[in-house]
Parts: sequence; structure tokens; C-alpha cells
Amino acid sequence: MSDLSIQLHWQRAEPVLQSGQYSNAHTVQYNNSYDVQVDSAPDWGGDPGNTNPEQALASALSSCHMMTFLALAAKAGWPVATYHDYAEAHLGKNPKGQMSVTRIDLHPVVRFDTGFSVSGKELEEMQDRAHRYCFIANTLADSVEINIL
Repeated sequence: MSDLSIQLHWQRAEPVLQSGQYSNAHTVQYNNSYDVQVDSAPDWGGDPGNTNPEQALASALSSCHMMTFLALAAKAGWPVATYHDYAEAHLGKNPKGQMSVTRIDLHPVVRFDTGFSVSGKELEEMQDRAHRYCFIANTLADSVEINIL
């Protein structure tokens, strides 16, 4: 199987590393060429202008779900013209009382070529199949909700 990697770099900007008095801002590099500025979520003192790990997790799930949906739609002969999603990660305490991403909601909107349509039930079944086959969703277990718009 594939080994997929990133590079992460953080450097202390403050004179000393003291609890609650340092920046979590760092850079994540993809494919040795694309840098993303990452920080804590804003609720935890991070820069809202940077992405955060929770958003990156929602992004990974949304992308994986879309790619899986498109593969299944292509096999079924569904002429998908556009796919849009609004993904939202929810922070809270898990059953162990630890802070975690407790749920990720996906809100996919699929549009087809003119003249093609599927029933709401067929679309829901295909989205469910995409969720079951998505690698990231399989990693996250039961913390994903798909809300078809």
C-alpha cells in the first residue's frame, strides 16, 4: 500500500516555552512544494486566518467522500456535472471526557448534466455507499453525518 506523507515545521518564536504563552502556528508542506499555514482552532487561541487540524480533517473527509462518490457515479453512468460540499467539524468531549472532533457533517450538493436526474432515494443510497467506501470515513468510524441538500 501507499505511504503518503507531509512535512511539518514549527519553530518557537518566544524566548521560552511556557504553558499558554507560545504560538502553535506552523507550516505543513505537501509534496515538497505546497505550504499550508496551520494553527490551533480560534477557540484555542489560533489565528483564524490559518487553517487548523480540525478543518484539515473535515477537508480530508470531504475530499475522500467526493472522490469515492464520483468513482461510484461514473461506474453507474451518472453524468455528474458539479459537486459542492460544506463540511463542518464539531469539537466537544468524547465519551472518555477528552476533547475531540465529535462529529463531522457533510452537506454535499450534486448537479447532473441537463436531462439526467435521480430520485432522492437513489442519491441518498449512492451517498451512503460513498461513505461506506471512503478510506477516511472508515478511519473515523461513526462520527460522520451526511446531510444531502
